[in-house]
Amino acid sequence: MHEMIYKKLEVVGTSPNSIDEAIRNAIHRASVSVRELRWFEVSELRGDINGSEVAHFQVTLKLGFRVEE
Repeated sequence: MHEMIYKKLEVVGTSPNSIDEAIRNAIHRASVSVRELRWFEVSELRGDINGSEVAHFQVTLKLGFRVEE
């Protein structure tokens, strides 16, 4: 049986529009330099407040990727 090994890295995605967009921005940017991305885990949510409105979303993600042989 062929066993796979995975490694995790942590990134922070940002967006002025939504948490979903912040997640997608982080994954898209990480995929430029990291091959074999397989999964993500949200570990932290933050945001900036301007007056009484959410101004910016920040999402900390742990990304799992397969270690190549």
